[in-house]
Amino acid sequence: MKRSIYLLLLLAFLSCKQDKKVSIPTAEQATPINIEYAKGFTVEKLSNGLTIIKISSPWPNSEAAFTYALVPKDKLDSITLDKDAYQAIIGVPVENIVLTSTTHIPALEALGQTDKLIGFPDTKYISSKKTRERIDAGYVEELGRNEALNTEMAIALNPDLVVGFGINNENKAYETIQRAGIPVVYNGEWTEETPLGKAEWIKFFGPFFQQEAKADSIFSSIAKSYNETKLLAQKAKERPTVLSGALYKDIWYLPGGKSWGAQFMADANTDYLWKESQETGSLSLSLESVLEKGHNADYWISPSQFTNYKEMEASNRHYSQFSPFKNKKIYTYANTKGATEGMLYFELAPNRPDLVLKDLIHIFHPELLPNHNPVFFKPLD
Repeated sequence: MKRSIYLLLLLAFLSCKQDKKVSIPTAEQATPINIEYAKGFTVEKLSNGLTIIKISSPWPNSEAAFTYALVPKDKLDSITLDKDAYQAIIGVPVENIVLTSTTHIPALEALGQTDKLIGFPDTKYISSKKTRERIDAGYVEELGRNEALNTEMAIALNPDLVVGFGINNENKAYETIQRAGIPVVYNGEWTEETPLGKAEWIKFFGPFFQQEAKADSIFSSIAKSYNETKLLAQKAKERPTVLSGALYKDIWYLPGGKSWGAQFMADANTDYLWKESQETGSLSLSLESVLEKGHNADYWISPSQFTNYKEMEASNRHYSQFSPFKNKKIYTYANTKGATEGMLYFELAPNRPDLVLKDLIHIFHPELLPNHNPVFFKPLD
């Protein structure tokens, strides 16, 4: 009798355990989230509530790819996953997070999750007033420098998630954090080659806070604004020629013809003088080469971090040979800084390309947006 009761209890126990497990749906049951411009990631929603995020471009020319499983916290005990199939399994919604790039901050704020940030390296570079208030109030821990992340402090914070970025497949700090059981995910937004491609990475952040619909709505609004502004630029009757960049240790760095920066100038209906180059990153040219091609340009945009003409000429007298220098047609983002001297352009521009494009059209075609108040680009002092 006792043996029969024991068997019944055992069967009941096993039955209960089996009921709790949910099989992993096949790929056919996955519903992809629409990603229209970004090329570096995909998001799929599965019928059991899982979200699968795949990062195909964590850094330039990467051969590595990362797959992350996001599991609703109320289902963490009932869903069985193959840990070897994912670089990280994260319970969502995330309640506290460590970010590592200022470009991550605007997405967090736009999604209404500013209060989730508990750690960041180099907090002095954050310009957002909202997040600076939290830093000043002591809610965000300083985690050292990005290239030397203080892993002990990061682990002590015990965040639900660390969002990192990489330049290659070697990051000992992230490996240490992961060994401590804290998930690390790579954000590869900076590898995107188009303005809207970078901005669409807000859809990468959305699922971690179960804010997919909000992320989609925010991006749709930005894309609409950008595309309407791009159409407006086409009404301009003239296409000014544009020079960019500046010297650093005898090398002139400027945007390649297939880069993010060059795309902005094309969409602003200008003639960027290096638009034919096939580089997706920066070009590295000699002063003589740039002078030969660009000395008669109509405008000069983004002259590195120079903020005034005197500073430029003192750095290299040859700058004064360019027409934009002589005609005071140089515009810079270096004069727009946050409270601790961080440049707003590096933080917000990838997330708000529509504002960047409006700035550029205000500069190159002032008759089209005469009342626009520039956000990033200001005349050189």
